[in-house]
Amino acid sequence: MKIGIIGLGYVGLPLACAFATKYQVIGLDINTSRINRLNAGKDDTNEVSDEDLQKVVGKSLVLTNQAKDLADSEVLIITVPTPVTENKIPDLTPVIKATETIGAILKRGTIVVYESTVYPGVTEDVCVPILEKESGLGYNKDFTIGYSPERINPGDKEHTITKIKKVVSGSTPQCLQTLSELYGSIIEAGIYEAPTIKTAEAAKVIENTQRDINIAFVNELAMIFGKMGIDTQEVLKAAGTKWNFLKFSPGLVGGHCIGVDPYYLAFKAQEIGHNPEMILAGRRINDYIPAHIVGRIIKQFYQTGRKFDESKAVILGATFKENCPDIRNSKVVDIFKELQDFGIQTSIYDPIASTSDLSRLYESDNVLLKLDTTKFDIVILAVSHEEFNTLDLATIAQPNAVVFDVKAFYPKEKGYLRL
Repeated sequence: MKIGIIGLGYVGLPLACAFATKYQVIGLDINTSRINRLNAGKDDTNEVSDEDLQKVVGKSLVLTNQAKDLADSEVLIITVPTPVTENKIPDLTPVIKATETIGAILKRGTIVVYESTVYPGVTEDVCVPILEKESGLGYNKDFTIGYSPERINPGDKEHTITKIKKVVSGSTPQCLQTLSELYGSIIEAGIYEAPTIKTAEAAKVIENTQRDINIAFVNELAMIFGKMGIDTQEVLKAAGTKWNFLKFSPGLVGGHCIGVDPYYLAFKAQEIGHNPEMILAGRRINDYIPAHIVGRIIKQFYQTGRKFDESKAVILGATFKENCPDIRNSKVVDIFKELQDFGIQTSIYDPIASTSDLSRLYESDNVLLKLDTTKFDIVILAVSHEEFNTLDLATIAQPNAVVFDVKAFYPKEKGYLRL
């Protein structure tokens, strides 16, 4: 079986490499520089090791930016991003464009699978009509559809693609059986067959929505306990001794999953006339956390007697999560902007993020390539990269500096501010 995968990011590339251990795979991405880097044996997302990539690239895995190269594929899998607009409305443009692209080369007997996170109904109500229009073929007559939600956890080297149970669904019993066997041949953790495509879509979108709401709850607790002078981490540690207490920690919620997916579900809920109060309340709380952090910093900084416009701050970590180079939708930028609004000269340092990506977002003058002997009046550990394990914040902090440890990464005894 020949498999075509559209989109070679955090989801598509690991999937392509896993399938390439047993099948012939064609990987398509419109980013030419991405294709060139992968063909050179380097994955800048760090999701696939250079060794594993080089085992399959140019052999069982062929990479291209030409859609026509997918024409002989029997299964086409779409793994493109599903972002939101500035107004927090689902932006289905990448999915629609990818669907139009493969619709133009679709042949009879092909199975089209979507892995991109969407709200229930997108696959059948939005994508299928496009495929029919572009191909001139009939749904469930000439081609079938599947939905198998991605479960990639960027930066996680333990829960990798083959070790996470895979949900699959299909538009016909035969389609479901084929996809179950296909994915089952590479997924060691097993397969769960969802009864309908909409069920699988809904299951995916609530996975991250649930995490968002739970993190919002502990973020609100952190704000409450902070005002009471109670250590939130100690409260969570004590409560966590009960077997059924869910362990979540306060912090920044960004990225292209947890901070985005709830808006997809909320959009669909509002479309059918339901006001998703809890979902949107969670989003509001988590979006407020950067301002809350800066507010606490400024309050303590004011007590030092220093002047804002004569002070320097550094933010350690710019990505949306630890040990991952992706800065998309990172809430760290909100902290940066808030500090600048106070007139504080603010720098950003991240040892694993792309320097060019950082320079585009923060302007190169604000991006540090390394930590030297500069002493800062404000130090914020925003992302707990492993590289910061050996960093002594005292070496970059002025005496009596304000230090905020967002992730409670350092021992409590350090006396740093934290959520």
